[in-house]
Amino acid sequence: MLERTSTTERYARGIAAAVVAVAALILAANAGAAKAADPAAEPRPTCPAQAGRNG
Repeated sequence: MLERTSTTERYARGIAAAVVAVAALILAANAGAAKAADPAAEPRPTCPAQAGRNG
């Protein structure tokens, strides 16, 4: 028959799961798109009217 887990063990498992979840979120947040290595590789506007509209 299965034994009941103690309250301390349940809290420890919950805290461990929370730590793992936070670590996964931090890693996911830092895994964004990398910046371009060469700034000249970025597309430049060909029309002078669009030169001031960089986003």
